[in-house]
Amino acid sequence: MAQNKSGQVTQITDMEADFAQWYTDVCTKAELIGYTSVKGMFILRPYGYAIWENIQRELDQRFKETGHSNVSMPMLIPESLLQKEKDHVEGFAPECAWVTMGGREELEERLCVRPTSETLFCEHWANVVHSWRDLPMLYNQWCSVLRWERTTRPFLRHREFLWQEGHTLHATAEEAIAETEQMLNIYADLCENVLAMPVVKGLKTDKEKFAGAERTYTIECMMHDRKALQNGTSHYFGDGFARAFGITFSDQNNRQSVPFETSWGLTTRTIGGLIMTHGDNSGLVLPPKVAPIQAMVIPVAQHKPGVLDAARTLLARLKKAGIRADMDDSDQSMGWKAAEYEMKGVPLRVEIGPRDMEQNQCVLVCRDSGEKHVASLDGVEAAAVEMLDQIHHNLFARAKKNLDDYTRVCRTLEEVKTFIETEGGFAKTMWCGDRDCEDKMKEEAGVSSRCMPLAQEQVGNTCVCCGKPARTMIYWGVAY
Repeated sequence: MAQNKSGQVTQITDMEADFAQWYTDVCTKAELIGYTSVKGMFILRPYGYAIWENIQRELDQRFKETGHSNVSMPMLIPESLLQKEKDHVEGFAPECAWVTMGGREELEERLCVRPTSETLFCEHWANVVHSWRDLPMLYNQWCSVLRWERTTRPFLRHREFLWQEGHTLHATAEEAIAETEQMLNIYADLCENVLAMPVVKGLKTDKEKFAGAERTYTIECMMHDRKALQNGTSHYFGDGFARAFGITFSDQNNRQSVPFETSWGLTTRTIGGLIMTHGDNSGLVLPPKVAPIQAMVIPVAQHKPGVLDAARTLLARLKKAGIRADMDDSDQSMGWKAAEYEMKGVPLRVEIGPRDMEQNQCVLVCRDSGEKHVASLDGVEAAAVEMLDQIHHNLFARAKKNLDDYTRVCRTLEEVKTFIETEGGFAKTMWCGDRDCEDKMKEEAGVSSRCMPLAQEQVGNTCVCCGKPARTMIYWGVAY
């Protein structure tokens, strides 16, 4: 629920009735997103941007702990530069936006508004990398990129979106592959230990891998409606980009060598994943570690003597304990306030009124379960921290159960079709590796390959599609 312009409480669509409309309602009524006059160009409102800032802070810390430095590259890429790596440019050509005028003059060469920055990093490295002592190059960039999507949706598909893109250069293939896998594990750690979103780690098929990559690693998440969301990718490029851009270095034996490259990225679509993983029919449910407000203090019967002072003291104590806390002492009703902060997904509501003051206590209300807990004011900080930890645990456990319950071993194409049509989720099968079979799964079952899990299992001996011998286990699903 949320307030409208007149201050009344309005209902959001039930997710069971219309999941897509429920999702849009949450994005707008929780004040995460605003629309603009350009299709696919959304405004991240302060509350939505604050969630991104918390995700950014968690990731940036992990990047720096592993030796990466932040840089800033230009937003415009000359067409001739983009053309240097054939597979890369072909992969992005349908989504590129071009600048052809500068002021009143037509440009001599078209400039692409960056859809990604591999070519810019390669041009730079060709100029600054000379010796093995210059390696590795461990860079990350926080920026926006532009991809001209035909179909757009808040957080899930923006034409312009925020992300981080890491780019690294290494002396050996082994170092580059280790980097690619390390960054995938960082994304998985963020999802599971910060966002309470369980993941499946795996490799993309050749059809689904990043344009220009030799390998694309992915983390796949299951949403509440049992569709898949790709939530972070890490790419090993081999030496293809380096050769295309003429990047070489003198190795320790003074021989000219070609380095190996990686890139990896995670975007604001992660916020869409949070909404669809944890939200409910009251609105947003935020994992405590990224919630802009972890605890909202609500004074009950605040017109009575001492209540506001007690609430302010409680707020100050929570803040001092490192909890992101705020207080609502507006003249709105208690029911309005409860609905408002449920809609915004605040993990913990902290209520204090005259009776609580008499008994030296307050009431903690958990957003995920609605349960109320009475806590002594003498130890309220520890109780609040414990509740926030428990909320994270509960959210992860619920999402993990959804993932486990709707991941099903299927041995025939008909089994996949029946499972997807009647229940939905991840169909776990064997696959021969043939592109024709991958295409047939899309055409006949309506599913795309999600990943070939790093943790392989032998769930059969033959391909789910053609019946030929198969050694690779793969996940299929309907994806956002």
